[in-house]
Amino acid sequence: MIIDFHAHIYPEKIATKATQAIGDFYNTSMTYNGSIIELLNSGKKIGVEKYIVHSTATKAEQVESINNFIIGEVQAHPEFIGFGTIHPDYKNFENELDRIYKANLKGIKIHPDFQKFQADCPEMDDIYEKIASLGMPVLFHAGDCRYDFSGPQRIRNVLDKHPNLLVVAAHFGGYTEWDKAIEFLVGKKVWFDTSSTLWKLPIEEANKIIKLHGAEKFLFGSDFPMWDHQDEFARFNKLDLNEEERELVLWKNAKNLLKL
Repeated sequence: MIIDFHAHIYPEKIATKATQAIGDFYNTSMTYNGSIIELLNSGKKIGVEKYIVHSTATKAEQVESINNFIIGEVQAHPEFIGFGTIHPDYKNFENELDRIYKANLKGIKIHPDFQKFQADCPEMDDIYEKIASLGMPVLFHAGDCRYDFSGPQRIRNVLDKHPNLLVVAAHFGGYTEWDKAIEFLVGKKVWFDTSSTLWKLPIEEANKIIKLHGAEKFLFGSDFPMWDHQDEFARFNKLDLNEEERELVLWKNAKNLLKL
């Protein structure tokens, strides 16, 4: 079994535009356009059974429409497990978080680099506490040496201020900032996902981080539409994991974290 813990989806009418914008942000060409059918076809190649799907509100006024989109796609596709979005400028966050929780969304995705706020900013404190009270994990985009929004130290500050919050730091704890992930996050109560990392991080360093942090706190993720599932799975298969550790990362940890 495989659970893809990190997949972006977009409404059909804006999928191409959205993925082009992300490609421009990272100065790369996207593999796919972020449509539902492309996600399912890509994941099917490696036997993905469940996908944690999400999108990000870059403005407060986008929060409800994006959450409605995710709720609708989860209802339409039994393969999907939905994470909602929130924004520090969204005023009625308690009602919105209650609403999406009741709609069976399982967590919240936050991308501070896109949303242009520091992950540990005071404006997010009450939001984090509300999310923690619902038992929903937060999946952070983590790291990028070009910016100072989501680095491992800022994620660590969130952990320290909100010890009851369940946190997943994507990209091995900090994209292009893996030394800081080791310094600030390894060994803490935080999960890492494997997405958008193994193409760039030397395999020896990836194995080191997994050994230090523990395979029981890693989650397999594709970062679709950035990458093809077959390519990501091939990179994953180069890691020095035994069969028990592979199962933990590929699906068991996700199942336990989300109480599936």
